[in-house]
Amino acid sequence: MVICAVLIWLLSNQMALAQPFHQLSIDEFQGTPQPHSVIIAYTNCSIDMHYHVTAEKGYYRLAFDIRLVFNRDKSWVDRSRVRSREMLEEVLKHEQGHYTIAYMEQQEVLREMGKTRFGSDYQTKVNEIFDRIDAKYKQLNIDYDEDTQHMNDRRQQHSWDVYFHKRLEYMPQA
Repeated sequence: MVICAVLIWLLSNQMALAQPFHQLSIDEFQGTPQPHSVIIAYTNCSIDMHYHVTAEKGYYRLAFDIRLVFNRDKSWVDRSRVRSREMLEEVLKHEQGHYTIAYMEQQEVLREMGKTRFGSDYQTKVNEIFDRIDAKYKQLNIDYDEDTQHMNDRRQQHSWDVYFHKRLEYMPQA
């Protein structure tokens, strides 16, 4: 299970950069499992967003740096409850789905910010765009865990795996 935490950090002078998709490994999960948790694993991601503002001819040009961060120290797998290599692979596949959702969010934020023309209310507009997209992907994370019953419904997990594969395959360029 995961609800990817999202952080916004403002005002940097970097341009928007595409970030490659990342396949998670068990070694990246460095956090401490929560005692008595009903879930076996937790993935924590954040979106780190900076922008630099330049005024130009009545509008504001914003240069963005929007990065997806996998928070190793907050992400965990309760290895004591993983009974086989196959189960570990299923856990990692499910957690990869949460990372994929965070990646899709980061890419959509990049696309939306990149195509928006900003006025003097740019801070408000940036926050509105981010909050709208963030709410969409928070709900997608909830739907993912409910539909898959936290990976226990293998048929639904497979459906989501196919969905993620297609979304990544046909994802528009940021």
